[in-house]
Amino acid sequence: MLRRDGRASRHFAVIAPPTLGHLNPLQVLGGELVALGHRVTFVHAGEVGLYVTDPRMGFSRLRGPAGEGFSLARHLATLAAPTGPAGMTRMIRASADLTAMLLDEAPAVLERIGADAVIADAAEAAGPLIAAKLRIPHVVSVTGLPLLHDAAVPPPFVGWRYRTDPLGLNRNWGGYTVSDLLLRPIVRVVEARQRAWGIAMPDPQASRYVAQCPRGLDYPRAALPPGFVYGGPWRADTGEEVVLPDDDRPLIFCSLGTLQGSRRALFATIASACAAVGARAVIAHGGGLSADEEAGLPGDPLVRAFWPQRAVLRRCAAAVLHGGFNTVLDALGEGVPMVVLPIAFEQPGTAARLAHHGAARVLSSRWASVGGVAAALREVMTGPQYRAAARRLSAEIAAAGGAAAAAATITEALTVRG
Repeated sequence: MLRRDGRASRHFAVIAPPTLGHLNPLQVLGGELVALGHRVTFVHAGEVGLYVTDPRMGFSRLRGPAGEGFSLARHLATLAAPTGPAGMTRMIRASADLTAMLLDEAPAVLERIGADAVIADAAEAAGPLIAAKLRIPHVVSVTGLPLLHDAAVPPPFVGWRYRTDPLGLNRNWGGYTVSDLLLRPIVRVVEARQRAWGIAMPDPQASRYVAQCPRGLDYPRAALPPGFVYGGPWRADTGEEVVLPDDDRPLIFCSLGTLQGSRRALFATIASACAAVGARAVIAHGGGLSADEEAGLPGDPLVRAFWPQRAVLRRCAAAVLHGGFNTVLDALGEGVPMVVLPIAFEQPGTAARLAHHGAARVLSSRWASVGGVAAALREVMTGPQYRAAARRLSAEIAAAGGAAAAAATITEALTVRG
């Protein structure tokens, strides 16, 4: 089938982790691809289809024993508690099992639905190898920080400062060595399928990448693949507005994301700190708190499971976040300075980059106190340099083109003349 510009349309299969932080922006990207004349189908275990809510997207479930037996609730519970050696080991093992499931069962699904290209999220190792097995092209979607090794840049899972002196370079080398060792269970799964299929993993340096990450948020890099394209948030323009009380208190948006939204004690600390600086917290807990827990939070906060995030952020003087990438991008898009309390995954790396560029103060989530959070809030709310840094990044995001630009890049890279 041809599009109006004479190029053949593609049927893209999306291979990604089964979490909202990845699936939500990928659905927006998929919507832009559909608008350009393509088809988009998400492929995963059946329960994951509950998260694919855009009616323009297709969803095809895995039909093998692993896919049929997959428990989304159990997987998300494992991801929600990744701290400490035991928690980290369980999380990596669960991720390796997920990769194995996709490698074993997704290729047959892609053949059945007639997919002829793959959008392979960078946080799921299965995508590029599935594309190689089926001999179809792929593009890597980077919904968080770039995960590629770079000697001058610390691994994304640590909160290290940027430094290129010998000590910093040696530290980075050690960090990548340790992270590669920790991720060996996933690598072993991929290598086993490579041997069984008699194929090689696609060369990362030859792949095409589209990223939500603005260039100005990342650390300076010298070793990105030629096909890597920085960008801006993949968000739908819903035009949502929100009515919030106006009692002359500044508002502070507070979120720990959907996986960490059950941390009532940390929310209580944040809400008390907002009250201590004469502000009112607007808390989004992602469904992690009960009605009684909501009502028991101190400081007269406004509390919901979900808010129209960008509409709320436009009204806020600051944000207190865990460093989840999508929420950080929303805050930066509205020019809002932050206090960041990273918990897991790439959140420490995101927080370190925000601090490096002057848009946030970073505190330990484990040792956060009311006084410490309040002091950091006063600093980012009164120090004009924080808002100026956030606004610089906001301007870059506005110019980046978001999902529409990423879809155009994918179309140019992976479509051919009819």
